[in-house]
Amino acid sequence: MKRLIVGTAVALAALTAAGGAEAKGCIKGAIVGGVAGHYAGHHGLLGAAAGCAIGRHRANARARQMDQGTRPVSAR
Repeated sequence: MKRLIVGTAVALAALTAAGGAEAKGCIKGAIVGGVAGHYAGHHGLLGAAAGCAIGRHRANARARQMDQGTRPVSAR
């Protein structure tokens, strides 16, 4: 029960501290990372955080390529 309360408090603090940010790539990455982290040893939150960071990085790289007028390299 204590873990649930602490987890809820941390999530609530993170949501209230975060301002209006664009979530390009973060949501999809967090979902994939959370599922992968869960199955890789019950580390869903760690996987979600890493997935969000990676998804955001890839979205920024793609946006940068689109601004330069080059065709983005797609993952195979």
